[in-house]
Amino acid sequence: MKNIYAIEGQFIDEIESRKSPFKAQYPNEAHVFFLPISVGHIVKYIYMPITTYDRDRLVRIFTDYIKVVSHKYPFWNRTNGADHFMLSCHDWAPDVSMKDPQLYRNLIKVLCNANSSEGFHPNRDVTLPEIKVPPQGFSGERWFIQPPENRTILAFFAGGGHGNIRKILLHHWKDKDEEVRVHKYLPDGQDYNELMGKSKYCLCPSGFEVASPRVVESFYAGCVPVIISDSYVLPFSDVLDWREFSVKIAPEKITEIKRILKGIPEKEYRKMQKRVVKLRRHFELNRPAKPFDILHMVLHSIWLRRLNTLLL
Repeated sequence: MKNIYAIEGQFIDEIESRKSPFKAQYPNEAHVFFLPISVGHIVKYIYMPITTYDRDRLVRIFTDYIKVVSHKYPFWNRTNGADHFMLSCHDWAPDVSMKDPQLYRNLIKVLCNANSSEGFHPNRDVTLPEIKVPPQGFSGERWFIQPPENRTILAFFAGGGHGNIRKILLHHWKDKDEEVRVHKYLPDGQDYNELMGKSKYCLCPSGFEVASPRVVESFYAGCVPVIISDSYVLPFSDVLDWREFSVKIAPEKITEIKRILKGIPEKEYRKMQKRVVKLRRHFELNRPAKPFDILHMVLHSIWLRRLNTLLL
């Protein structure tokens, strides 16, 4: 429910809520069936403290769960899982289907780790935006959005050197430029949210895995996201054209970040920034969920995948 995998727990809690508007009253009325098994919980209770990174135990537990469901209820076997979905934000979630791809061939996987080079299929699977909920919990407070003329920082990033892309970014830009503000850790007295709010562009490099909570934070801050990633399938790309409100920079062009961003005309930047502010509501987490927010958008993406299977 909190921290970097929070969207997994928040979604499960919303769906299981007694007053959830998303529940079908009877199984035959359901468009899809949700498998409420949490990879985050499995890792927490089986692997913590981590003494091994072997995924076999995770795979066995998840596969056993699927087999229990398929034996106990008739619905899985009608479509071989094509009208079922799992949801997880944990980095290890894609691994649950690696050992038995045939069993999971039709299952809709809703994942933060939406890496098309590691078995994520955009026509079947759904990208889950990653949200970092602070330890004190989600307050629903809105970030103050500065107008374009008050954004004095060209580009901003602060975060650990997790993964090769971030290591390259930190190597070339860490504490070296006043316009491209890149930090591993923020200097004392500086506020992360405030700096994002003062930036025209917010750098969103992949870490160990492709997803980054900075993508969602960019919308909260009204900052144009700069996607620096390989093989990341962006959220809600069935209905949102990311070229209209974000910038994609290939990892091999990290050294050219300043030149690329400075080369975008001010008029084009302002158009993108205006669209970011307009689209912000689709990335907001509300409890209970509100129309067009992130939970509705995720379920809409799942519904579209279900339509895909019906049309095949």
